[in-house]
Amino acid sequence: MTEQPDQPAPPRRAGVDPKLLEILVCPVSHGPLEYDAAAGELISRKAGLAYPIRDGIPIMLASEARQIRDAP
Repeated sequence: MTEQPDQPAPPRRAGVDPKLLEILVCPVSHGPLEYDAAAGELISRKAGLAYPIRDGIPIMLASEARQIRDAP
């Protein structure tokens, strides 16, 4: 199976530095974040938001976050 050059590459998912996770908080609720490695997201249960991680960099913008269903 060969790659076709005109197809975009899938986004890379890289881990997040554990020390960074210790200091990051949700910019909306200022609450703690949970790392979901499978989804490549940081979850704020308090705000009901999931922030994407792109190339190992958390995108901590509410406008980039998606709503999660199990929010309080």
